[in-house]
Amino acid sequence: ANAASGFAVDDDCKLKFLELKAKRTYRFIVFKIEEKQKQVIVEKLGEPTQGYEDFTASLPADECRYAVYDFDFVTEENC
Repeated sequence: ANAASGFAVDDDCKLKFLELKAKRTYRFIVFKIEEKQKQVIVEKLGEPTQGYEDFTASLPADECRYAVYDFDFVTEENC
């Protein structure tokens, strides 16, 4: 599906996000814009054992990226 920008989101992006969300297959996903193909693609998948430092290290300092991180936390109710 093309957004207002004219860029499409590759089907693999949607699939990997659903795997992270439902199965927790990945700790994080980094997406990037592929200029030649005019679409958003998966650049990196973080293994479930990787942490936040691994995630931030996978983000380039001088380029734009989209990313999702599966953050574990405990609420005050211990949930």
